[in-house]
Amino acid sequence: MLKAEIIAIGSELLTPYRSDTNSLWLTQRLNSVGIDVHQKTIVGDDEARMEDAVKSALSRSDVVISTGGLGPTEDDLTRKVFARVTGRQLLLDYAVLEEIRERFASRGYKMTPNNERQALVPAGATVLSNPNGSAPGVKMEHDGRLIVLLPGPPRENQPMFDTFVMPELERISRGVRLARRVLKVTGLGESHLDDLIAPIYTEYSNPVTTILFTDSEVEIHLTATSDSYSRAEELATELTDKLVEKLGYYVYTTTGELLEEVIGAGLRKREMTLATAESCTGGLVAERITRVPGSSDYFVGGMVTYSNDAKNSLLGVPKEMIEELGPVSGEVAEAMARGVRQRSGATVGISVTGVAGPGGGTDAVPVGTVYVGLADDVVSGNRRLVLGGDRHLIRWRASTAALEMVRRRYLV
Repeated sequence: MLKAEIIAIGSELLTPYRSDTNSLWLTQRLNSVGIDVHQKTIVGDDEARMEDAVKSALSRSDVVISTGGLGPTEDDLTRKVFARVTGRQLLLDYAVLEEIRERFASRGYKMTPNNERQALVPAGATVLSNPNGSAPGVKMEHDGRLIVLLPGPPRENQPMFDTFVMPELERISRGVRLARRVLKVTGLGESHLDDLIAPIYTEYSNPVTTILFTDSEVEIHLTATSDSYSRAEELATELTDKLVEKLGYYVYTTTGELLEEVIGAGLRKREMTLATAESCTGGLVAERITRVPGSSDYFVGGMVTYSNDAKNSLLGVPKEMIEELGPVSGEVAEAMARGVRQRSGATVGISVTGVAGPGGGTDAVPVGTVYVGLADDVVSGNRRLVLGGDRHLIRWRASTAALEMVRRRYLV
């Protein structure tokens, strides 16, 4: 199987403000033709560090793809570094230069001299035209390795990659094809899950199984390889079916969807609607639901009732109940769910109340105590949880518990 490496270039990717999303997309495309990504590197606009990264990548990988650093400014060093590492001269390509001039002219701008840098091409390389931007890409071979230099913006590099690179990757990938499954599980810890399914997946060397723990769920990643897509799919499906049979309703997807996507699809299919009432999660449940396109089909609305007065005035939770039992209690959670359902006209009301910390806990109601309430036109109920983690994790895990309660009650 061919090995690929991705180098994301740009100092901005080493700050908290920008993420390297290109590598995720490229990995999916490479995997689709049976090429495994063995390493991803982010390197800033530093010539020496870039050179080290390029040399290392070429020493161990069959395909090296870079993104970024092809612009017109002084810190756009990608062409220069790759040319030096591969022992090539940078030559001015007059056809590319004319394309860049025409692009500026068509938009009513005059090209500045620094844009000429974008027409420099390593000797012997193939230019990849860029109808969506001014920076062309570059493709070349070096010691049997395929090298591809792509611009940074996804709207430029993705069509360029699919048009000029994918056909060659399909040709050189030696007929290996991959099929992947991502099973997502809630309600089981990582060790308990592995104890249940290890006797199954350890019988298989293909697919390869990887278990990952996230903030509130466990993911099972399966990767099957074969000489055809259909056979790889068969292998992945066979093991997936066995794992689902063992785990049952703990599995909410076998194709990697978010929990809120699965719930939304189920509510839409059953023509049900949902409303939320939240205290400690502060609208997080509603935010997760509405991040899914088309959620207006099934999500009516939500209320954040953080104070006791808001619980009473907006949701109709009796003051006496709150005073007697406390705002963090199963009865209050149920009353919140009933109140938001009645006031919104939704089929189902879901609520969350709890202590997210770091302060506010007591011996009777420690930090991490959360109640999730649920109500429809027939019954209401609640569930108590004691969640670990900091404030962020407690709130996130509480929102997952609320969504999962809807799934278990109505959609399984």
